[in-house]
Amino acid sequence: QVQLAESGGGPVQAGGSLTLSCEASGRHDFFTSYAAGWFRKAPGKVQEFVAATSWDGGRTWYADSVKGRFTISRDNAKATVWLQMHNVNPDDTGVYYCVSDTNADSGSWTANYWGRGTQVTVSS
Repeated sequence: QVQLAESGGGPVQAGGSLTLSCEASGRHDFFTSYAAGWFRKAPGKVQEFVAATSWDGGRTWYADSVKGRFTISRDNAKATVWLQMHNVNPDDTGVYYCVSDTNADSGSWTANYWGRGTQVTVSS
């Protein structure tokens, strides 16, 4: 199994930038074998997929709402995944969850391992 710990959340003004980090512990070989990504949950809204990266970082996927503004990356040697957020807006507010073993095989993104989340609050 793998444990995920997010960091880097906090308040940010609209138009600003923020970088979230996710460090994996436990089975390093497991973490590096599967896609990893980020989901978010805003107040009053359903949880939604944000971004994912393949096991080797060679492929990335983004929700339409963040495409061109967010960048996901990973370093398997450090067992870490990052989410760089640029030009944020109030709709980006929410709790951001790091995930491992994520896929869209069912037609929508799901994940088997979740972190506890980090709060991002964008003020206008």
